[in-house]
Amino acid sequence: MSNVYKKQVEDLEIQLPNFKIASAIIHYDETSPHMHIVGVPIKYKNKNGMSKQVGKSNVFTKDSLSHLQDKMRILCIESFNKEYSLNNGLKDKLKGRNIDILSKDMVNYQLMKDELDNNRIKLDNANKKSLKLDNNSIDIEKIVNNLKSIPVIKGNYILNKNDKEKILSYINAVNETNKEYKNIQTLSITLNNIDEELKNNKEKIKTLSENNSALELRVSTLNKSIKEKDENIKDLEKENISLANKLEYWKNKFMSIVRFIRNKLFSKKEQDKYYDVSLDLYNHSIIDNETFYKLKDDYDYLKVRNFRKKDDLER
Repeated sequence: MSNVYKKQVEDLEIQLPNFKIASAIIHYDETSPHMHIVGVPIKYKNKNGMSKQVGKSNVFTKDSLSHLQDKMRILCIESFNKEYSLNNGLKDKLKGRNIDILSKDMVNYQLMKDELDNNRIKLDNANKKSLKLDNNSIDIEKIVNNLKSIPVIKGNYILNKNDKEKILSYINAVNETNKEYKNIQTLSITLNNIDEELKNNKEKIKTLSENNSALELRVSTLNKSIKEKDENIKDLEKENISLANKLEYWKNKFMSIVRFIRNKLFSKKEQDKYYDVSLDLYNHSIIDNETFYKLKDDYDYLKVRNFRKKDDLER
């Protein structure tokens, strides 16, 4: 069950990217296992104050919470079925929210419908024969009650031809009704099987519909996430271009400073002072090794050249 709850946390993070989860604790020590989630709703790109702020009213509204609950229920049952290899369906949240199943979506529905129609005709015929048999039973009862005994042979009764035919007809009707009764027993079993199959199909279709809804929800969420990331990439590309321009600007400014110091090194009066400036910049990691040693090479070269010129003049 822990894996199901873990998946719920992942799904919640996807459904609510602006809700940052800080804690998710599962309680198994109570009648109904449940999970407590603690997090912070974040609002971005604020014009006043910090650009990133706590924004409960922006993340959670009455409608958004209702929609979130519906989505999480669908995702939960899908994760539960997947974890335990089941095909359970969601219990109805409210009355009137049962999933309607179209007849065209039911497997072998037309065949079952035709069989039901045929069996309904048989039931009607059996019912008519049963009513007729009830009426005939009254007539037979009268015949039997009105039979006259034979005086000579004790225990025997006189039966005329007409009454005999009625009794024979009644016996045939009873036999036919017995056959129909056997057919009805078979029909009853068939109807029960059909009813059970319809129930199973209904549950399967409901589960498949819920799984399909979960997949559609995941795809929709991923597409939304991709769209948001594409927009972020565009914003980052614009920001990158802006930063590149700013970097180029300050790079040019820095090189101008380096050129300015280098030019000052050619001045006999100021070369020592500006060498000290370059050394100070280097010691504070403002200029790198390569830049400093280029300046130092220039400084050393100029110092040597100036010294030689002075020595030549003194000679």
